[in-house]
Amino acid sequence: MPHHALEITLTRPLSANALRHAGRHLPLAANHDTTRLMTLVEAKNPHQAAHRLRHRVGARLPIDVITTHYPDADHTVLLNVAFSPAAHDALTADARRTRQTPERFLERALCRALAEHADQEIDRLDQAVRELLTRTTPAYLLSAVGHVLTQLPERPTS
Repeated sequence: MPHHALEITLTRPLSANALRHAGRHLPLAANHDTTRLMTLVEAKNPHQAAHRLRHRVGARLPIDVITTHYPDADHTVLLNVAFSPAAHDALTADARRTRQTPERFLERALCRALAEHADQEIDRLDQAVRELLTRTTPAYLLSAVGHVLTQLPERPTS
């Protein structure tokens, strides 16, 4: 049976003791501030892997979201979210009104939100570049951007 790489985003950082305790049930690798974990789960498919992970350590960890770490052949990433009963009922009702499954309704809402965020970011950067160009030439700006990009540290500093 294949193994699936899953990433767990936590609602809060874990203490070293809580991470050790959860690691007894499933091998976990944590990022520097223990708000994201990685693990491998044996299952037939990513959906079963996420379900198995939530079943095994869900009560021990403050899990916010579980995602597959690598996109599948269709370039999609599985998103596994546990909703409160009230949120699930509201999502189901909204999906019914649009004649969609809750999964499809949520997928489309996320795609719209991500597209809107990308558009806003492009507009913000466009405005910032235009403001910079009121004080310099395109050549100087491009040179400065190139210089900054070549000076970025390899890893983030805290």
